Amino acid sequence: MKKIFKLFALFLLLAACGLWGAGTYLSKSANHTIVMPKTDFISFEFNGTHGSILSSDQSHKCALLLHGVRSDRTSMIERAEFLKTVGITSALIDMQAHGETKGDTISFGHLEAKDASNGMAYLKSNLGCNKIIIIGHSLGGAAALLGSASHEANAMVLESVYPTIEEAVRDRLESKIGKIAGVMAPLLYLQIPLRIGVPLERLRPIEALKSVQVPVYIIGGSLDRSTTPSETQRMYDSVRSSKRLWIVEGAAHQDIYAFTRKVYEKKIKEFIDDTL
Repeated sequence: MKKIFKLFALFLLLAACGLWGAGTYLSKSANHTIVMPKTDFISFEFNGTHGSILSSDQSHKCALLLHGVRSDRTSMIERAEFLKTVGITSALIDMQAHGETKGDTISFGHLEAKDASNGMAYLKSNLGCNKIIIIGHSLGGAAALLGSASHEANAMVLESVYPTIEEAVRDRLESKIGKIAGVMAPLLYLQIPLRIGVPLERLRPIEALKSVQVPVYIIGGSLDRSTTPSETQRMYDSVRSSKRLWIVEGAAHQDIYAFTRKVYEKKIKEFIDDTL
């Protein structure tokens, strides 16, 4: 009996170590050097946040482009080039622990929110922007909502943004290991407060979204398993200001712009024309 107990205890210890290791891997820094492939992008650094600017002829209308988790500002290059054609100057930034903006750990929107606010401040103070739209994908949208950026913008486009960190973890785990994720997910997301020092309640974009007072465009994929269509619908339902919803047929948790470029451009241009 003692031998069985010791084996069971050892199993639990190894499982705990494995889960902690998995959490460490998922939250580890994604810092690396950025090489912008286009010469018309001008790099900048503002309060520790690194980014690039693509200017248009109408610099008073601007966009803050926020990438997804473990990505960087280069993922937003094509959006910036499209926005330039409709008279929008874009700031593409690396959020903390991504690209060239330093950070020890990914904080799932908590510290990244400071970079979103830095991006807004740079657009206003250094470029004189008086109309700003935020376009954020997944973590990028969460970062905009969890800080002050969403209250300083004139409009927001939120692409594939998860309602809560708990659902984000569960959905991603379920897509890998199936329904057992319902049991395993808490063992991962309950680590987050230990790692970044904030409660899970402060990592729920859907709650922050309820206080947004500017027009919001909610976008998600019909096949997205990381932010499910029902979760995207809940995000839309929580918006109390002017709002639009687009569930992109056939899209998963991916770059919506790359998936359906012409339709995306048409819909986003209409939204910009109506809001800015």
